[in-house]
Amino acid sequence: MTKPGGAKPGSPATGYMVSPAYDLVFFILAPLIALGLGLGLSQSPLNRGEVYNESNWVELFLAVFIMAHLFIVVFRSHGNPKIFRRHPFRFTAIPLLLLVVMGYSTWALVIGSVLATFWDVYHSGLQTFGLGRIYDKVAGNDPRVGRRLDIILNHYIYAGPIAAGATLMAHVDDFSEFKKVDAFFFTEIPAYVEFNSGILTWLVIGSGVPFLLYYLYAYWRLAQAGHRISYQKVALLLSTALCSIYAWGFNSFGMAFFIMNFFHAWQYFAIIWWTEKKTLARLAGREGRAQAKAAALVLLLAVGLAYGLTAGLYSGDNSWIISTFLVVSLMHFWYDGFIWSTRQDLI
Repeated sequence: MTKPGGAKPGSPATGYMVSPAYDLVFFILAPLIALGLGLGLSQSPLNRGEVYNESNWVELFLAVFIMAHLFIVVFRSHGNPKIFRRHPFRFTAIPLLLLVVMGYSTWALVIGSVLATFWDVYHSGLQTFGLGRIYDKVAGNDPRVGRRLDIILNHYIYAGPIAAGATLMAHVDDFSEFKKVDAFFFTEIPAYVEFNSGILTWLVIGSGVPFLLYYLYAYWRLAQAGHRISYQKVALLLSTALCSIYAWGFNSFGMAFFIMNFFHAWQYFAIIWWTEKKTLARLAGREGRAQAKAAALVLLLAVGLAYGLTAGLYSGDNSWIISTFLVVSLMHFWYDGFIWSTRQDLI
């Protein structure tokens, strides 16, 4: 069996999706690599000043890298014919309609902006969930078994430290965007959340610890019934949990957003490269020819970084341009919910 884009599936014998080295660097240990990189850069001369005033190269790089990874979903959604044929309306009419609505309506633009902040958190947790599902499938398990347990756990891993930690207000403060449409009810939400932040912390801890114990018990029961434990998935979850708790929970040196967004985008570039090499080679006009992989890689990086530079460096206030960037972000979050599926054998 060959996967979309020509990627070959892993096997129970190895337990890895691609290869031990590839999986460890780009998937399993990516959160810890990002954590080390972020803490190292925090004390370097590169992490000084503001992006648009002085040269803060760390923030500049992150802005470009984040925006680049949001755009390259197009190689999967629109560039892969098999995927595009499944959802042509979602890939054409919906983004165009959303662009028109947000371009004309400040209300829609503000709602979309705030929605993107929290959808990003939800979506990021599901990326780790999706990788874990693939590892379960590679191990020979039914990908439907343990699904709900894994979804809940990954939300605790990713969103829990935000709700209970140092970066909560950095996320909630996005509600101040509603000042642009004089919706002052929503602008009061940050103050309300800050006042009750202690309650949120205890809710996360009070529900998270019992759930973790139940999760371990439930998987022990599954293992007793023949479910194969994927140690790659276990390592991925531990790596992500340690990184998330440390970064979101404590935000040491103010590097939480760099650390968490870097490893997420790093993993995503690796996923696209793994699954869509044939698509990229075909779009580069080199499929089946010499230097096909090199051309595919150049196309992936060139297109991604070109968009990343354009969107990451834009500092204007044109509503249509901002709406365009926001549509790309929202479509990335939405598309990722259905263009990768172990249940439909799309990966």
